Amino acid sequence: MAAGARHHWIMVLDIENFSTRTDPIQRSLRGAMYGVLREAVGQAGLPEAEVVVEDRGDGVLMLIPATVSPVDLAGSLVRALDDGLAEAAAIFNEAHAMRFRVALHQGLVTRDGEGWSGDAVNTASRLVDAQPLREVLRAATGSRLVFVVSDEIHRSVIRHGYRTIDPAAYLPLRFRDKQGKLIECWVTVPGRPAPPGLPVPSDERPDGDGPAGGAARGADGGNGGGPAVPGGVTMWAEKVHGDQVGGDKNVTVHAPGQVRL
Repeated sequence: MAAGARHHWIMVLDIENFSTRTDPIQRSLRGAMYGVLREAVGQAGLPEAEVVVEDRGDGVLMLIPATVSPVDLAGSLVRALDDGLAEAAAIFNEAHAMRFRVALHQGLVTRDGEGWSGDAVNTASRLVDAQPLREVLRAATGSRLVFVVSDEIHRSVIRHGYRTIDPAAYLPLRFRDKQGKLIECWVTVPGRPAPPGLPVPSDERPDGDGPAGGAARGADGGNGGGPAVPGGVTMWAEKVHGDQVGGDKNVTVHAPGQVRL
């Protein structure tokens, strides 16, 4: 029986290049992923019994009740995940290298007998799967995690600079999903002043605000054209002052396909 739609914070986590690994390594990475997540959740001190996690093979979907502060999610959890990945990197060899793409969104979700659904869940999944986000992590050599938040999260949380939030560490990103829908979000890489690998148009934007095909700047201010993105994805970014938050949390699952941390 379906439950009524309720507001949740929605976080999706994926392991980079998971499908390219052999089955034994995939199993090892999944175990390591949950170990890092459990530790991060514990450090955040979030209400374990109220947080739901749904396993997605190469990652997890987490649903957090609206009573939890998004500042804790974007701040403490993200920092703890990054720290946990650093500890894992010191133990595992290159074949077991593990890096995360993490997305944070919010909205209404509905639970039925099979799991959770809602457009907000779809949006969070699009964010974490976006090719431009993959390119950022690929360009962030030596980093362990890339974090993306929806435009709503940025406007309501990140830009205000709560606690340890650093607005300048985020860059805006727009891309079109497979259905051609324009998605707006903000990206950061913990430990870096700005995320690498994003084109930075000076005047023109591909959304109609200016003529297409304008010059682009790299995150370091250098001139050069924006890189082509596979799959027809359109993206742009520019330097701004924004916030960065992080938080840890524990997760509990009670529906099919869910797991208890």
